[in-house]
Amino acid sequence: MATEGDNDTHMIDVLVIGAGISGIYQLYKLAQTDLFFRAVEAGDGVGGTWYWNRYPGARFDSESYTYAYFFSKELAQEWTWTEHFAGQPEIERYLNTVVDRFDLRRHITFEVRVVSATWSESDRAWTAVLSDGSTIRSRFLVTAIGILSAPQFPNVPGLDEFEGEAYHTGLWPKHEVDFTGKRVAVIGTGSSGVQVISAIAEQVASLTVYQRTPNWCTPLNNSPITDEEQQQLAASFEDMHTQLMSSFAGFVHSFSPEDPTTLTPEQRREYWESLLAAPGFAKFLGNYMEVMTDKDFNAEFSAFLETKIRARVKDQSVADKLVPDHGYGVKRPPFETGYYEVYNLPHVSLVDMRETPIERITARGIVTSEGEREFDIIVYASGFDAITGAFDRIDITGTDGTLKDYWAEGPHTVAGAASPGFPNLFFLVGPHSSGGNVPRISERQCDFVNDVIAEGLRRGATRIEAGREAEAAWTAHVYELNQGTLGAQAALDYTYGVNTPGKTVTFRHYDGGLVGLTAKHAEIVADEYAAFDFS
Repeated sequence: MATEGDNDTHMIDVLVIGAGISGIYQLYKLAQTDLFFRAVEAGDGVGGTWYWNRYPGARFDSESYTYAYFFSKELAQEWTWTEHFAGQPEIERYLNTVVDRFDLRRHITFEVRVVSATWSESDRAWTAVLSDGSTIRSRFLVTAIGILSAPQFPNVPGLDEFEGEAYHTGLWPKHEVDFTGKRVAVIGTGSSGVQVISAIAEQVASLTVYQRTPNWCTPLNNSPITDEEQQQLAASFEDMHTQLMSSFAGFVHSFSPEDPTTLTPEQRREYWESLLAAPGFAKFLGNYMEVMTDKDFNAEFSAFLETKIRARVKDQSVADKLVPDHGYGVKRPPFETGYYEVYNLPHVSLVDMRETPIERITARGIVTSEGEREFDIIVYASGFDAITGAFDRIDITGTDGTLKDYWAEGPHTVAGAASPGFPNLFFLVGPHSSGGNVPRISERQCDFVNDVIAEGLRRGATRIEAGREAEAAWTAHVYELNQGTLGAQAALDYTYGVNTPGKTVTFRHYDGGLVGLTAKHAEIVADEYAAFDFS
């Protein structure tokens, strides 16, 4: 029977770090067992990404009903989403509903971080030191710390000197921030920046956007979910889950089966027009596969999108700055609602940081090579130290050293779930697991990790370690597969570590999708878990 447990030095079976999307599902899985477990969470509530990122405009760009949990049909019938792409407040309410509906909150200790975790070979256990000075010893350690949970700020001097209000989108406060009549700067135009810029532009006295790299932003096309659609979703619960788990990346969208080489340019444009009017990731994952793999087709689609940007932005000198110089999809594309029209407003200006970089932050504002601008509020939409960043902020020590050192030149794992030298440590949606619709990737990875632990317990093992041959094979597969993509050739996406100073640029994710990850898990199971050493 699962225990509520206290934070002391007694031994529990499983310690889970994090109570976001993955951590909640992991707790639900553990609650179905006789194991003693506990979770620790840095925030004072659940939600992970959707707890910390509560900035104006924050919302899904995966369809709401595809992001939800599928372990309970009753839950799905009780909860109804109001929009195809729900906003942060509704998402947070949903996750709290799940936690309370299944009595999981009592297993979580809030407002503490794991500072370090050290493996004891003699005890065959992990000792985690928490930020409040307490410790927890556990047989197994499961990280559900997220791939975008280590916020980073611009690498410029003076961040602490600004005397106005300053906020990072990934550390947004619970209190309402009043932008009315304020002079506001937003630094960054990735997904978070695009959302917050669109949300606040009409409220502010002036808005200055500092852009390093423009992105291919396409319409989200959000809308309310009608009563008829609610009924259809309820009736297709099982089929929807099957469709998502068998899709390339856990979305409802699938690449077009048509060969674009057999179509005329007019026919391709007609199809792209339909994609542009479709919701969310249809533009990416409903496209021709060749757009993601062939430079010529990618250039053609990118040129198509450029005409759309230029048609929406009145000042073509501004449009010049908003049109990316990289191909569509080589970086994670943001989705927007009215984003480009923001730049038609008279009180909005765009600063190209490649032409006029930020030199420093001052007490009054921001200095570039063109001089100083004064602001009341600075919003840092400057992203995250992605995928491995949250791991680097915990001192995890295994049999032969720290995980940070082991991954210094890039992560090495078995199926994104574990690394040699770190027995009984497992990762949920960590490095070298697939990108895609995170809850579906998380579900796949979480099920696999729990199967590995269950297999170890069935064998009477007290130590489970990823095998080095299996690690080398999976890492080689990740690199071989990723090198064939346009994204890898450009190496511009945050998942490569390019936006984190001093970080080795390398593959930190797996481009084989959910289907590839699922196939690898099935292969490991069929091989009787030979990828792991049990003792």
